[in-house]
Parts: sequence; C-alpha cells; structure tokens
Amino acid sequence: MLSRIRAFCIGILFSTSPLLSLAQQVNYPPADKVASDFKKLLERPRVPLNPSFTITKTDSVIVEHGFIYSEKNERVPILIYKPITVAKPYPAVIFLHSTGGKKEDNRKMLYQLTKKGIIGVAIDARFHGERIAGGAHGSKEYATAAIAAWENKDKLHQTHPFLFDTAFDLWRVTDYLTSRPDVNANRIGMGGISMGGIETWLAASVDKRIKVVVLDIAVQSFKWSLENDRWQGRAGTIQATHLQAAKDLGDSAVNKRNVKTVWDKLLPGITGEFDCPSMIRLIAPRPMLVLGTENDQNCPLPGADIAYASALKVYTAKNANDKIKRDVTPKLPHTSTTEHFKMTLDWFSKWL
Repeated sequence: MLSRIRAFCIGILFSTSPLLSLAQQVNYPPADKVASDFKKLLERPRVPLNPSFTITKTDSVIVEHGFIYSEKNERVPILIYKPITVAKPYPAVIFLHSTGGKKEDNRKMLYQLTKKGIIGVAIDARFHGERIAGGAHGSKEYATAAIAAWENKDKLHQTHPFLFDTAFDLWRVTDYLTSRPDVNANRIGMGGISMGGIETWLAASVDKRIKVVVLDIAVQSFKWSLENDRWQGRAGTIQATHLQAAKDLGDSAVNKRNVKTVWDKLLPGITGEFDCPSMIRLIAPRPMLVLGTENDQNCPLPGADIAYASALKVYTAKNANDKIKRDVTPKLPHTSTTEHFKMTLDWFSKWL
C-alpha cells in the first residue's frame, strides 16, 4: 500500500490527466481577483513593527527570542534560530505549529534548518503560547476567542481568530524578515503542520515574497468536507465554538448547517474563493511540497485530492511540474511523520 500511494503521488507528476480533469470540475474566480479579495478582507492599519529581541549564543546556534507588533495591540512572539557560520545573508524559513501548540514545539525543526544554513523562525499563532498571559492552555483560549468572534454583533469590528488573523500576522513577520540585513529577502520559505499549514497556504498564496512552501496535513477542501459530511474533524479543532453556535442557533447538536454558518462568519469565503483548491493554485510556480496521510480525519483525502489537482493544473500550465511534489502516507490518521519531517527539511534545502 505504501509504495502504491507514493507511486501514485509521484506518477501524477508525469501522467496528470486524471487529476487535471478533477481540477476542471470546479471553477474559481481568476487568481488575481482571489488574491485581491483576500488581501482586502484581512488588511488592517499597518503599525511600526518595533522589534525587540534577546540573543543567546551557543556553540551550535544563535537563538533570538522576542516579538514584533502586527497591529497596535497585537504582539507576535517570535523564536529565531540562526546558524553560527559567518556566511550571510541567509535564507529563512517560517515554520508554524498546529492547533493547541506553540512556537517552541518547532525547536527541532528550527535547529535542523540551521544545520542546512537556513535561519529558522517560529511564531505563536493567535491565542496560542505567549500570546496568552501566563501561557495558553492548549487550544482553550483559541476556541474561546472563536466563540467571541461568532457572537460578535458589530460587523465593522469582526475578528477572524480561526486561521485568518494569523495569516495577516505572517505577512507582518515577512515584513520584518525582509528588513533584516542577515536575511536574504529573495530566499524566504514558509511551512507548517495542520493549522500551521493552513495558515501557510492562506498567507503564502497571496504573498509572493514566500518563495518555497511546505504544507503538512493541511491541504483539504472545506467545501468538499461539508458536501460529503466529513466536516467533523475540522470542526473538532474548535469544538467548544461549534457547540456554542449550535446552541445559539437552536440546534440540539453540531450539524452541517450550523458548521457552515460558523465558517461563513469566521472564515468568510472558505467554501468558495478562499477554499484551499482556489488559494493553493496561486502558489504556482513556486516550489511546493504537499504532505498528507491516507486516513486524515481533519483533511479528508478526497478533498485534498481536489486541492492538489487544482494546483497541479496551474503548475502544468506554467511548465513547473518539477516544482510540485506530493507524498501521502498510507493508513495513518491526522498526524505528522518522521519521514515527512525529513522531506520538509530536504525541500527547503533544495529550493532555498
């Protein structure tokens, strides 16, 4: 089974007609319109970054711990691992944690990036890690923030704590990295696991400063999940929010209708022009590695196939099939693997 799935994923790079026909079943707005609409949705007043960092040097790595401001009252905690070699400017990779995690979860990734001559960068997503006074309690504060956004009645001040707002932070982190003299602004990559991977395709799809992308257990179709009653895994990442919404809507349980209502408010457009099959195609022809598992309950494989097919169609049109690759591990649920960790490092090393 392992060889069959991986052979399929590699084989489609050379025999693309099945997936290309799948991609053609869905029509999305032109790429320029999607990018413009998404930037307009997330844009907010730009403020000075005001970076502040403490630096610790060891025999093997230079560690910077600090923050920037993405908005007036939004401080983004950042962890940076920098090679000790004197060669600079360096390429850099922003790598993002999953739901309930924190930037420190990616220390191993950051360290291994430095071994390849790359600066490794991790942040705390909104309502995670240091962005909660005293430290977040897994995903508790994240779901609570999503409840507040769901119950908000002020349309002029609608927040999007579920995935979207962190994508804006990533644009500001990229602003900061491109301002650093030790970073090569033309060699910045981004990747992430699960939630972090979704935030990656949201941010990187419309920010061409991101030159290389890795998406680990993060590619899916929100629309397909709803239409095929496979929404439970994704909704479960903010379960408390969906339970509250179901109650507010007079339902006795979470169901497809109230899940869509929540998504439409917290993630407007996520089942349309901002769904992964639409956004992911904007990454072409930049190098992109898509990693997944066969039995992923959060990112069901059939929906992931649609998203990948949509991207592959554009890579093919741009004669860039050598810059897109996919690997699906058989039998496993929603989990990142040791092999995919290694493939991530190798991909960034190859293309940056």
